[in-house]
Amino acid sequence: MTLTRPTSEVTGASGPPRRPGTGRAVAVLVLAVLALAIPLFGPSAALHGTGEAAAPGAGGVALLRTVLFAALCVPLGELFVRRLARSVPGAPQDAPRSWAPYAAGAGFVAALGLASVVATGDLVPHGLSEIDVGGLYASRDGQSALLEVNAFLVAALCARSGRPAVQVWPLSAVVVAEALRAHPATEHSPLVGSGLTVVHLTCAALWAGGLLQVLRTLRRWGSAEPGAALLGRYARVAAVLLAAVSATGVWSSLRRMPPGTILEQLTDTAYGRTLLAKVLLVAVVAALALWARTRLRRAPDPLTACAPARVEVVALGLVVGVSGLLTALPLPIRW
Repeated sequence: MTLTRPTSEVTGASGPPRRPGTGRAVAVLVLAVLALAIPLFGPSAALHGTGEAAAPGAGGVALLRTVLFAALCVPLGELFVRRLARSVPGAPQDAPRSWAPYAAGAGFVAALGLASVVATGDLVPHGLSEIDVGGLYASRDGQSALLEVNAFLVAALCARSGRPAVQVWPLSAVVVAEALRAHPATEHSPLVGSGLTVVHLTCAALWAGGLLQVLRTLRRWGSAEPGAALLGRYARVAAVLLAAVSATGVWSSLRRMPPGTILEQLTDTAYGRTLLAKVLLVAVVAALALWARTRLRRAPDPLTACAPARVEVVALGLVVGVSGLLTALPLPIRW
């Protein structure tokens, strides 16, 4: 048995040699561009025909929030899966290279951009002279923005340290800051809304980031039994995470769109349209998760479950993009 591919397999019958993995890299690049295009160009599509006006720079704000949410998912998913991997009997000690420092760096840049928007009165700054840094301390939104900037900076330092597990604390601070920002004090029962957002965002980050890390770990291990055991452990926890994400999402939606108006607002408002798109995407993700779980239990090779799991990761990436877009759109009116 040879460990190398025949020349004809790599180069084909004719033509220049093709680098292994080029097709996969191109596919990942295309999907990344698509995920970033959703928040960037989504506001105009969602607002079309609704009569609502978008806030200045809504596309840029949605893009920054998408990057911020993704920067939460990656390190939290790594911490979650590493804890699961330690409980797998006979698991290899080899682990994929951590992406947490890069994610924290991206989160820091995104949080800094969002803080600059808050510092100019929720307008897009066109120069440094327009940014009132001192004014950030005078408002709740400004303080939350500063907390997120500092938390990602601390998380990056923790990820580079000898105890990367401590980055869970600054990352938790980002989750809390996002929850407080999304539910201002003028809202009805803001603490209830913030609590729902904390649970929703935490569970979603563990679900999406955890699946990405599981697939990276399985590729690194290359071993069937420990890999199937890790995937099974993740699947059991992911079912609980999906239930929590669904319950908190429905509850939060009902608080913003009362039952008597929700059907109309799902089609006539930008927020409702985007929320409907997110619900449909989550339904697709749930179906893919069920497919992967069925393969894990019944297929002769349990690791064939990785195929639908990879598609699930892509769909979860689109969910993150839609979630970023949702935060930049005008909230529905409580009729």
